[in-house]
Amino acid sequence: MRLGSDHVRVRVPATSANLGPGFDALGLAVAHYDEVEVKALGSAEVTVDVSGEGAGELPTGEDHLVVRAIRAALDELGAPQVGLHLTCVNRIPHGRGMGSSAAAVVAGVLAARMLVAEPEVLTDTVAFRLASAFEGHPDNAAPAILGGATVAWTAPDGPHATALPLHPSVTPVVLVPPHACSTSTARGVLPPTVPHADAAFTAGRAALLVQALCHRPELLLAATEDRLHQGYRAQVMPGTAELVRALRDAGQAAVVSGAGPSVLVLEDVTRGDEGARARAGLLGPVAADGTTPSGWRVLTPGVATRGALAERL
Repeated sequence: MRLGSDHVRVRVPATSANLGPGFDALGLAVAHYDEVEVKALGSAEVTVDVSGEGAGELPTGEDHLVVRAIRAALDELGAPQVGLHLTCVNRIPHGRGMGSSAAAVVAGVLAARMLVAEPEVLTDTVAFRLASAFEGHPDNAAPAILGGATVAWTAPDGPHATALPLHPSVTPVVLVPPHACSTSTARGVLPPTVPHADAAFTAGRAALLVQALCHRPELLLAATEDRLHQGYRAQVMPGTAELVRALRDAGQAAVVSGAGPSVLVLEDVTRGDEGARARAGLLGPVAADGTTPSGWRVLTPGVATRGALAERL
């Protein structure tokens, strides 16, 4: 497989996984994007310029996650490896449960797709498989690629995903704390087994959540109850757990976003400004840039109905 372009651009949405009871399965793409430009070089040099989130902290060479994903995708296609110059404009907060690593991986895989002469060979199915392998689970990769709400699962032949017809009244609000928490830390506190009653409870709520997301937004509060992971994670993110509890007490369908510590609120827009009043009461007034006196940032991006977009320049 030969290269067909030397300059491409990719835009990838943030994602929120789990949505409460849909652990490692349900996901949602939100319209808050990272953008990456990739130039193939005639030399073996690799440079990465990062602005925004992670600037000055992320690797700027071969170890950068986008570069690693490009390499893996080119190998998958049997395409030659080349020198690379990346320009990354990062808007997705890192270590906050908003799918920043999945966005980087998907950006790299889709950049490789546009670099080769026959991009159609790297189908969404192949891209999803590669991204899921990097992540270790498919719940963020699915909405990042497909957009909207998704259900993902893993079978003996690999990961699979399907899109859900999200009800137009459902809109995400993400509350981002000033501190991070790694996915490994959040997963590390989960027990190897859970009581059967808790598993049955959560399975029922996950099934109800699909109905709420697609057809009955008025059921979102009940449908987002969880006994599988959020209670255990409270010990490493107590502020997040307290905010989720307070918002739910106020009637808001609040959950831990992914592995946290951000909070996702699934709002029903037909209920007016009820959610905004509840947030202001707990976090303080929201400034134009989304900041609050409590240090939490409020993002109201809406749903990313389309997944990642890649183009040749």
